[in-house]
Amino acid sequence: IHFYKRRFIMMQKCSIGARLWLKQSARISVNTIRLSSSKVVNSSDKDAKAGTKDSTPPPNIEKLSRRDYRYIFPEFLPDPNPEFRNSVSEKLARKDMIARRDKLEVPEFYVGTLMAVTVSDTCSPHPNKLSRFVGICIDRGGTGLRAWFILRNVVEGQGVEFMYQMYSPTLVKIEVLRLEKRLDDELYYLRDAPQEYSTVPFDMEPEILPEEASVPVNKTIVKLNPRPWLRSWEQMTGYVHGLELTDAWTTPGKIRKQARAFTEGTLEWHQQTLQFDLMRDYRNTIPVEEQDKLWEEVGEKLEERDKQMRKVAAKRAFVRPVKKL
Repeated sequence: IHFYKRRFIMMQKCSIGARLWLKQSARISVNTIRLSSSKVVNSSDKDAKAGTKDSTPPPNIEKLSRRDYRYIFPEFLPDPNPEFRNSVSEKLARKDMIARRDKLEVPEFYVGTLMAVTVSDTCSPHPNKLSRFVGICIDRGGTGLRAWFILRNVVEGQGVEFMYQMYSPTLVKIEVLRLEKRLDDELYYLRDAPQEYSTVPFDMEPEILPEEASVPVNKTIVKLNPRPWLRSWEQMTGYVHGLELTDAWTTPGKIRKQARAFTEGTLEWHQQTLQFDLMRDYRNTIPVEEQDKLWEEVGEKLEERDKQMRKVAAKRAFVRPVKKL
């Protein structure tokens, strides 16, 4: 009886500590945790579905196919939370998204892509009331018509960020200036980095990738500014791979505090296993069977629309040779 009583008290303490950590701590976001393990799991979905027992290592992120819809069009995947699932509303939303894509070119882009967005703005000094912003995509998210992305740039020495609703009727044009990926799914650490990592020239010309070429991965390691930081980046070194810390622990007291926090049996010590939590990844997306049905519904239209956009981009990138006299 005493054994079960002690075990119940221990489980109660762990649950209370976990709830307090989830409420008070903003160290690790869902996308950051999902990055650590979902890449390997998602890349091996096809092998697991086919029932192969080959022991070859999973493919690297650099060799992902550009026709993998889960990464190119993630907003078409419904919300994984069962409380927000509704098959009728999801089907209507996909229909509206396809109709909106017929009027607005929504190109393929990832976190780390250099982009330019033109919106209709009644306060713009432009004669056509258009406003254009150029920046690097530091995050994207949302499902369905609520999909969004954030662009960041440095204007006159000040960091500026804009969040755009991807299917908003105010969007006039979305351009991809340089298609590339980064080592992380979120680039919020650019706020604590030198401005050179976030600066994108407004007169930058688009760079067209060759047909059937893989998306390049920018492996730039961002060196952060000295403290203070907007987040405790020293506590996310195991989850964020694209940054380099400077003076993470400035005093011996902070070093001892960090060592005590990660001693065996503490809450921080247990949280190091979150990147291996497969059930967490399973809850952050929908099953592969539902994804296959979804892509059967909208995949052909997306493929046709994407081919048309590539032809237009190829024509724009073509430069007619000039005869030299």
